[in-house]
Amino acid sequence: MRLVVAECAARYTGRLSAQLPRARRLLVVKADGSVLLHSDGGSYKPLNWMSPPCALAERAPDAAQRGAGVTAVWTVQAAKSDDRLEIELYDVHHDSVHELGVDPGLVKDGVEAHLQVLLAEQISLLGPGHVLVRREYPTAIGPVDILAKDPTGGTVAVEIKRRGDIDGVEQLTRYLELLNRDPLLAPVRGVLAAQEIRPQARVLAVDRGITPLLLDLEAMRGVDDVDARLF
Repeated sequence: MRLVVAECAARYTGRLSAQLPRARRLLVVKADGSVLLHSDGGSYKPLNWMSPPCALAERAPDAAQRGAGVTAVWTVQAAKSDDRLEIELYDVHHDSVHELGVDPGLVKDGVEAHLQVLLAEQISLLGPGHVLVRREYPTAIGPVDILAKDPTGGTVAVEIKRRGDIDGVEQLTRYLELLNRDPLLAPVRGVLAAQEIRPQARVLAVDRGITPLLLDLEAMRGVDDVDARLF
């Protein structure tokens, strides 16, 4: 992982256009190819980012950029679309590279862990004819909660959340991009399973071909007998 603290400006083009004016920010370049720009606020969410697969190229500034004080230019180009992030670096205050090694992934507890166990036991909630391949399917960027096969033999990757939001859709999108590079698994479709799915997340999921699935924890535990309901 490379960490750079620098005065920078950025332009994003592709599905939309956005600009970040010059300011001091943290730039994170991860081993999976992703590039993120963070400010010192806004909690954990970056101001802008590029998800893998993408390629980072660094070049010297042109004459006009040098005249404006730019010392280096990063161009991050998506591999499967026209999306591009161009970052102009001015004063660089810190630049370091760290080898983090293989991460064992998030060990879930509480509700999400219960949902994962129960959905694995009740895999037919994905639809008739689905079979479980395994829980916590390992990938280079973390474990997929559940990997399954549908009745046609197609691969299904399931991301489980207590509350499904846009970050959950983005996380599953990264898993799907990686899994679909494996000819033994491709094509892989995604399912975002949660007790609650926010409207914006549902719209984004459907737009990306991801199926939203609402889970009823009490019913899955057998506490709430849905067949005995009057309403």
